[in-house]
Amino acid sequence: MTSLSSAHGRSQAVPLSVFEQSKDAHIIRSDEEAIELAKQLAQEFAQEASERDRERRLPLNEIQQFSQSGLWAITVPKQFGGAQVKYRTLAEVIKTIASVDPSLAQLPQNHLAFIEHLRLDAKPEQQQFFFNLVLRGIRFGNAFSEKHSKTVADLTTTLRKTEHGYEINGKKFFATGALLAHWVPIVAVNEQGQPYAALVPRETSGVNIINDWSGFGQRTTASGTVELNQVPVREEYLIPIYQAFERPTPAGAISQFIQAAVDAGIARGAIEETIHYVKNHSRAWVDSGLEKASDDPYTIANIGDLKIKLRAAEAVLDLAGDAIDQAIADTTEEHVNQATLLVAEAKVLTTEVAILAANKLFELSGTRSTLSELNLDRHWRNARTHTLHDPVRWKYHIVGNYYLNGIHPPRHAWS
Repeated sequence: MTSLSSAHGRSQAVPLSVFEQSKDAHIIRSDEEAIELAKQLAQEFAQEASERDRERRLPLNEIQQFSQSGLWAITVPKQFGGAQVKYRTLAEVIKTIASVDPSLAQLPQNHLAFIEHLRLDAKPEQQQFFFNLVLRGIRFGNAFSEKHSKTVADLTTTLRKTEHGYEINGKKFFATGALLAHWVPIVAVNEQGQPYAALVPRETSGVNIINDWSGFGQRTTASGTVELNQVPVREEYLIPIYQAFERPTPAGAISQFIQAAVDAGIARGAIEETIHYVKNHSRAWVDSGLEKASDDPYTIANIGDLKIKLRAAEAVLDLAGDAIDQAIADTTEEHVNQATLLVAEAKVLTTEVAILAANKLFELSGTRSTLSELNLDRHWRNARTHTLHDPVRWKYHIVGNYYLNGIHPPRHAWS
């Protein structure tokens, strides 16, 4: 059985009810329905978002609602029964949830990225099996990254053939969503050094999921450790994900695109929180001669600046989504490069506006906004933590190197 451990008493145990389903998930049929459902869920998720963050309380009921709504399946291809929404629609869904609870919005990131790997690299019978699971409301977690490797791409987790199938040994960290997943995709390297994704049910022997995520932001993503000790894997559950990066595909762009959407949602939430606080709680500055803080011309200009920067970031994110759609429909080197470049540009802009908005929240709201009981600092903590996925300084490099030197973007999940 999978051990759902909790380190340092940081969180409650995960009850089995989180993994039970009395019925299959709702199946979304259109882009419009997806966006409308996200708006409805966001209103509910907002109610206790601050308390969940303050207490490091896992969103157990919320994640069930989220996946049962059908929103975790909206990128499943139409030929397998999914809605296959536009990627700008996926961004709007993620932004909407992230604006009220970025941790909840981050939880399906690897799940959604893995759906693309199934589309790209799985055999037809594997696609049929796993896409059907997703449509029913099954959640994929993630056991990809490792804490102590030389780079994020250097993996020490091994996949070895045995007389009964395959076996995995290793240790993962930053395993967002694994604690709350039905199946855990594990990235391991075979004898030839090729990374595979091995999908295992959460209760598989040798899988030990530890809730030891201690980050100051994105507190309720359960992005902790997964220990893998002689984990048995069936051959039909192995996906050769290395193939996605041996040819032009939008896999890397999609992974980063979802991260950028979370950042844009964090910016949205911080800006809305600022507007609310300034209108209802801030005092006019003593030298302004004004009755209300919301009439301060400097504050007004700052809000205008934030809104303009957010609109620009979201506009480029939409363009990136359109480029991903084109790269999926017609997968050429040129289309994949354009998708990767636009995602990199969007990631720069969403990162900058998320951090700026979180800083301006306090600058414009005043000293009282720093009171711990308000927990407004969660906006800054979440922005600072999540925008580290992945380094923006290298996004500038990708874009500049392409246009200056004609160097194509690298092919991996972090570009």
